[in-house]
Amino acid sequence: AAVAPKRSRSRGMEGEEGSESKQHHLSAGTLDPVFAQKKKHAVMLDRLATLQQSRLQQSAARSAAAVAASPAFESVSAFVDRFAESRRSIEADLQGCRAMATDPASAARLKPELEKMAASIADLDRLVAENSYFLPSYEVRSSLRAIAALKEALEAANSELLPRKKFSFRNKAPKKDPTFLVKEIEEAKVSVAPEKPDLAVVRETPGFREKEGSILIKHFRVSEEGEGDFTLADLNSCEIYLRGRLRALFIHRLTDCRVFAGAVLGSILIEEVSDCLLMLASHQIRIHHARATDFYLRVRSRPIIEDSHAVRFAPYRLLYEGIEEELRDSGLEEETGNWANVDDFGWLRAVQSPNWSVIPEEQRVQTIMPSED
Repeated sequence: AAVAPKRSRSRGMEGEEGSESKQHHLSAGTLDPVFAQKKKHAVMLDRLATLQQSRLQQSAARSAAAVAASPAFESVSAFVDRFAESRRSIEADLQGCRAMATDPASAARLKPELEKMAASIADLDRLVAENSYFLPSYEVRSSLRAIAALKEALEAANSELLPRKKFSFRNKAPKKDPTFLVKEIEEAKVSVAPEKPDLAVVRETPGFREKEGSILIKHFRVSEEGEGDFTLADLNSCEIYLRGRLRALFIHRLTDCRVFAGAVLGSILIEEVSDCLLMLASHQIRIHHARATDFYLRVRSRPIIEDSHAVRFAPYRLLYEGIEEELRDSGLEEETGNWANVDDFGWLRAVQSPNWSVIPEEQRVQTIMPSED
């Protein structure tokens, strides 16, 4: 009678152990999908983090490549040092020319030396243009004032140092009609006027020059003049298409022209344009003596205008196959909106300059670059 309860208790214990074992297996079976889901989520997060890191590395590599390829050194202190050194060199050359003028044996070298100084000033002007997109506004203004002073000093030196032509009158000259004498005197005045150097030097770079009524197309390739300097000069009623990447673009004396250009890695210098349409993308753009001209720009820094009137601005709207990649490789993929932030260096008042305006939306053009063929 005493044994039966023990067996019953033993069976009860076995039943409890079996119940606990079943609960354990049930709990493990219930938790396994949760663990699997968490593990899957962790793997996905790791994969996303790896992908994001890869994208960041690629972006950093592209930025580093663009900076390495840029002609600007993007350091204010480095620019100031280089500008000051070039300025001192030009001033020293000017003093040397004045000393040279006192030596008759060296007088013949004056004109070439003055022309060399004009080219050096043009190089200094270009240095400011290429780097002004990262320079403070006061630094740009100060540099341009210094360049203007150098130009004035050079012009004064030309007037003072270059020899004037001498005129002599024959004895007992025959009488001439008074009207003819006045004309002869006026011609003599013109002939003795001092010769001024062309400070806006059009460099001996590849380019389109002295054309009228033409359609001009150039496709830049890395294996050729790609990423080099290019010049447009003395063009009238022309349509110009520049496809590909350039390092710098110089535009001089254009009338009634339409210019459509791809990415310019450095700067664009524009002088003496009227009744034109220019569609350009660059790190820095300077405009001098422009009249009644529309500019469609993508630019990293604020465009600069000087001595210009009735110029209008709108965003860049050039489209052709491969242009997005070219803009990205040149560091110009971002639309900064600087096309509407124009600095008029001839307008010092706080109110809007009357010399430029934004092109109304309904008047803007959109152009697709034709193929090279």
